[in-house]
Amino acid sequence: MLRFFEQLIDPYPTDEPTPPPKGFMAFLWACTKGTRPYIAGMTLMTALIGAFEALLFSMLGSIVDWLSKVEPAQLWTQSRGQLLLLVGIVLVSPLAVLLQTLFKHQTLAGNFPMRLRWNFHRLMLGQSMGFYQDEFAGRVATKVMQSALSVRDTVMIVMDILVFVVIYFLTMTAVVGSFDAWLLLPFLGWVVAYALAVWYFVPRLAERARTQADARSLMTGRITDAYTNIATVKLFSHGRREADYARSAMRDFMTTVHGQMRLVSGFEVVNHTLSMLLILSTAGATLWLWTQGQVGVGAVAAATAMALRLNGISHWMMWEVAALFEHVGTVQDGINTLSRPHTVVDTPGAQPLAVTRGEVVFDKVSFAYGGVRPVVNDLSLRIRPGEKIGLVGRSGAGKSTIVNLLLRFYDVEQGRILIDGQDITQATQDSLRAQIGMVTQDTSLLHRSVRDNILYGRPNASDEQMEIAARRAEAHEFIQSLSDPKGRVAYDAHVGERGVKLSGGQRQRIAIARVMLKDAPILLLDEATSALDSEVEAAIQASLYRLMEGKTVVAIAHRLSTIAAMDRLIVLDQGRIVEEGSHASLLAQGGLYARLWAHQSGGFLGEEA
Repeated sequence: MLRFFEQLIDPYPTDEPTPPPKGFMAFLWACTKGTRPYIAGMTLMTALIGAFEALLFSMLGSIVDWLSKVEPAQLWTQSRGQLLLLVGIVLVSPLAVLLQTLFKHQTLAGNFPMRLRWNFHRLMLGQSMGFYQDEFAGRVATKVMQSALSVRDTVMIVMDILVFVVIYFLTMTAVVGSFDAWLLLPFLGWVVAYALAVWYFVPRLAERARTQADARSLMTGRITDAYTNIATVKLFSHGRREADYARSAMRDFMTTVHGQMRLVSGFEVVNHTLSMLLILSTAGATLWLWTQGQVGVGAVAAATAMALRLNGISHWMMWEVAALFEHVGTVQDGINTLSRPHTVVDTPGAQPLAVTRGEVVFDKVSFAYGGVRPVVNDLSLRIRPGEKIGLVGRSGAGKSTIVNLLLRFYDVEQGRILIDGQDITQATQDSLRAQIGMVTQDTSLLHRSVRDNILYGRPNASDEQMEIAARRAEAHEFIQSLSDPKGRVAYDAHVGERGVKLSGGQRQRIAIARVMLKDAPILLLDEATSALDSEVEAAIQASLYRLMEGKTVVAIAHRLSTIAAMDRLIVLDQGRIVEEGSHASLLAQGGLYARLWAHQSGGFLGEEA
């Protein structure tokens, strides 16, 4: 039975998620998709439990009245029906509790937030590169994890706890009113005073919670940023500086905590005072009515017991309301990130890109990263099938931007990019990038095994194909000597976060092996051998040339060995093509390329003085 309820919700739905709306209630409603029938079932059972608990006090009053009026020997004879009804209700109530807890704990407690994490994570994976340039990775991860739990707890508190309290109070009011209408006055007075306290404290708690959630994610982001860049921190001996940087965020967070706890303390004192006044006024009113002969002893016992019970519930409810608005603040903070629309999306009806020749055309492309000054300005360039070109220019000339636009990490602002005559905006992003292999200058690996990192290029490749790629990249030999603290060796050894356990050259060779295994028809090289020493570079340069055979190649060129392999060099300045041709012809022109070449140093193109 437990397994049946645990499997009612699929925590990993296959349908692609869409960014939820920004409105709070609309966001919550969108998050409950796929779980609503079970939330409704839990709420119904909760309402029945609340009504049952209040009715128990009415039954208690009836029993006290029977005991005060009936001789012990006659109790069963005169009150048999009522006693059997009471026993029946008590025995049936565990069924409602069983169904409620099965829905709450087996069906919803684990599956609901996991379903949200799964959907939120996929939404974040679909965000553009620009999104991640403006966010801490740790901050995004925190919002994915925190928001999922806070959505669940918000829904649980509203649909479970608050429904219980409302139904319990309504039923209790009906029971008290059935004794004597005057007994409603203490309870109604308490409700009005409690509502005023909630009206004052809760919005302030919500604001504190929202500020606290943002401060918490900022604090987590700063801490995570230091761990991610630990090598840089240690290289510059800035451990103390990073601690101080995190401490400033911690102080901001603690400021929100102190403000929140002051409100909670005030609410606690007010709540307790109201509860004591309720008990005093209820007991006094029932005793006075009893002395007037208007109510029996059972009414005194039941009403006083209800007031005592409401004292406990009000304290519990106070903490739940405080928790509710802390969760509300966390959800509102997460909405800004999780509901942000994707800026680079597949167009409706996008088709897989079919690459048969590998021709790439930039047609009057302009791009400014949303700014005013174009980084790429009215660029037109045709790269023939199988042609190998090098992009040359000063820093900021637009070389990396051209590569990013070809990969569609950003959408062009003007013009278009064609591959074999197909506009890349009309193709699916996955199919576009499946046809492009890239080796970057700054290579980071996944914190997984060497095998996983190489197979990332082609997950369905065999171990034999993977090893061939590693050998071609001159990586197989050093891979055999790898091990990690858990005893995994060679291709099963884990490389650490971003490949920190390997040298720069080793990371680069694994990255080259990954691209060799992918074997895409279009190849992008962003100084692919820059992290290698001269001996290793010479060893794998021939492998890179073999990799480039039959492919269309775009290389961001600084190193002479890379330039020598290119069919044509494209010289960029301020986002425009200012020169193009072979190495010899460009030198003969005596233009920008010749001046850059004249300032070369150590085999690299230098900056113009």
